[in-house]
Amino acid sequence: MFLQQLINGISVGGVYALIASGYALIYSLLGFSNWAHGEVCMVGAYVALMSVSALVLPFPLAALAGIGGAALISLFNERFLYRRIRENKSPTMFLMIAAMGLSTVFQNGVMLLFGSKFQMFPTVIPITSISAGNIRIGVLDVMSLAISAAALIVMEFLIQHTKFGLGVRSVASNSYTASLLGVNVDKMLAAVFILAGALAGVAGILLGLKYNVFPTMGNVGLKAFIASVFGGLGSVRGAILGALIIGVAEIMVAGYLNSSLRDLITFSLLIATLLIKPSGLMGIHVEEKA
Repeated sequence: MFLQQLINGISVGGVYALIASGYALIYSLLGFSNWAHGEVCMVGAYVALMSVSALVLPFPLAALAGIGGAALISLFNERFLYRRIRENKSPTMFLMIAAMGLSTVFQNGVMLLFGSKFQMFPTVIPITSISAGNIRIGVLDVMSLAISAAALIVMEFLIQHTKFGLGVRSVASNSYTASLLGVNVDKMLAAVFILAGALAGVAGILLGLKYNVFPTMGNVGLKAFIASVFGGLGSVRGAILGALIIGVAEIMVAGYLNSSLRDLITFSLLIATLLIKPSGLMGIHVEEKA
């Protein structure tokens, strides 16, 4: 029973980690929390769903369309909203306010286009489980865990072992110095938003397969944001660790105590982190960027 719950928790945490890593990447460069990031996840799920149901694309192609759609929406947010705010030399708070507005616009726009009802992906993965003794693990959970892990490994490789990643890390350290050394800061920001959006698209599709697709599903981004704070704002690895811990904690609480306490444990972790160790588990100091 414990091992089964643990695997389920890691599976949920892996999806949280896909979104949380996007929060961390964007915060490390711009110093603000992108509240519209959860809605990017939601848009990716809807693009994939419409590609399957309306365009009758095979699911793998529909999934790629959903990931690409989420990446493009994320790039659109950066290029036509956040960048203009930065160019106006506005306070960082304006970026957060704009992101909150985008979140509402996306939610209501999707409601107008597709309605507020829950919609299901066609059955592309058998709703079966893998049995090993007394342990029964859903095939979808195993697949979700594998895909999340693969996506996070690719992201980690890009950030740590490529020229792109070196540019991202240099901008995160000091954007002015990076620009003096020849790094195109705007291109780096655009690329990071594309990467964060693609990861959110993967998360949205996985959530849609497991829980259906609906306009407010992007609210899961709040859990991912809490994971990012818990792990250390601006730390990608911290965000992943925080997401896994929160995913496992939620499943354990739901399995052994009461499912209504899932949100309680998550927000309790957030409050405890802010009171005891505001820098988070990975020790990233939270301070305003110049």
